[in-house]
Amino acid sequence: MTDDQKKTLTPIMEVRNINKSFPGVQALDDVSIKFYPREVHAVVGENGAGKSTLMKIMAGAYRPDGGKILFQGEEMSFGHPAKAQEVGISIIYQEFNLLPERTVAQNIFLGREPSTLGVLNQRQLNKQARDVLKDIGVEAIISPTSLVGTLSVAEQQLVEIAKAVSLDAKVIIMDEPTASLTSTEVNLLKNLILRLKAKGLAVIFISHRLSEVFGIADKISVLKDGQLVGTKDIDEVNSEDVVYMMVGRVLDHYFPPLGTADDFKEVVLEVRNGANDFLRDINFSLRKGEVLGIAGLQGSGRTELAQALFGAVPFKTGEIILKGEVVKINNPYAAISRRMGYVTEDRKSEGLILMQPIRDNMLLSIRSLLNLFSFVLPDGIRQSRNMVPQLGDQVDIRVDSYTKEAQDLSGGNQQKVVLSKWLASKAEIFIFDEPTRGIDVEAKARIHDIVRGLTKQGVAVLMISSELPEIIGMSDRILVMHDGTIGGELPPKSSEADIMLVATGHKNNGRE
Repeated sequence: MTDDQKKTLTPIMEVRNINKSFPGVQALDDVSIKFYPREVHAVVGENGAGKSTLMKIMAGAYRPDGGKILFQGEEMSFGHPAKAQEVGISIIYQEFNLLPERTVAQNIFLGREPSTLGVLNQRQLNKQARDVLKDIGVEAIISPTSLVGTLSVAEQQLVEIAKAVSLDAKVIIMDEPTASLTSTEVNLLKNLILRLKAKGLAVIFISHRLSEVFGIADKISVLKDGQLVGTKDIDEVNSEDVVYMMVGRVLDHYFPPLGTADDFKEVVLEVRNGANDFLRDINFSLRKGEVLGIAGLQGSGRTELAQALFGAVPFKTGEIILKGEVVKINNPYAAISRRMGYVTEDRKSEGLILMQPIRDNMLLSIRSLLNLFSFVLPDGIRQSRNMVPQLGDQVDIRVDSYTKEAQDLSGGNQQKVVLSKWLASKAEIFIFDEPTRGIDVEAKARIHDIVRGLTKQGVAVLMISSELPEIIGMSDRILVMHDGTIGGELPPKSSEADIMLVATGHKNNGRE
């Protein structure tokens, strides 16, 4: 698009001077942004910056306290998301709105199914769904008759996009669309977004992954503390500029320095010939004071390895050796009692009890170790709760009261609560599975510092991440999973290309 064309183009959607507050929080303060057709517009900012609130206002889930929403030049007021959908605004949340026991076609046209004399016309329904899938170029990937529950996360996301297109969407808002995707799936989504853009849609793209933002966006708007810092054409800024706009300062580093030979002590964890229904021939060791990175494609066995070590889905054969002793870890309690902590990749369903207070979540692990009366008696309750502010300071949880429910926190603060839960247990071996997924750059840097701080105290860390820069930046050694086994071991600072060669089975690196 030429500069002259941009000048004459009318915004498809515009928010003017939007304000929104919740009790004790000014979520949005005088925010104005224009969104154009045939454009991918990224909206970025720290957790709590106001991105989700703005998107929910645009999609009709929230009403603004002040300001205007204009759609195709007309002022609009949406009392319900259905009203926004009627005019052509669709939003795809991180948690999908799909029915797993229904087919792709049934999900795409839910509530709008074709019928003949009041009877569902299944053949017509499948044809309509096939036409929509073809329209967005994914008909070879997804069948209209497949059950949604059998699809991968990436495929379910495509179904959500197909549903939006079937509603004749003119604006599609995507909230962290790549958070759970592999690099291959990210490329698939990127190509689809480019096709939507070519069809004349406006795509609003929310993400914490700046590398993806710079790979797909035409324009970027940065929010901080509920205010618009600025809107720029993507070729006017670089990632350092955007980070500065987001956090108000230059981050000194993305990753802390790696450990040195003096930091690594004795082997504290060893696995010999570990195997279960998914994993096979697992052999590795972990040293005190070390970050051992685990890389690999989605489905390679990374999370399954973490679950086996922690006893959630234990090894059926082989040995686990802790501090020189062969042990059985057949359930998470056995792992916790041996001073192991597991920061799961799914903090909302596996790491937290969202409707419980923050302080109760922070004390979950130690409550599992001590007898009931330690916490029922007044002294026990007081002693445990006295730990909470100290734990909060240790991980830099930013909250005005620990009696708030965990669900009210930003993603970054939720992750810090999960981390504090295991710090309270004084774990000596930490398993981190995607510890920085879906959180902002400053919160990531804080968690990276905490991880390296643990190793300086002699804690051993096994860290799984799908973000190769994070694996390279944090790992003292790198194990690469492939097809349920360890495909290779790489030294620190290995290249992304070397990791991917092992991850895709093209290079073995000495492990037969």
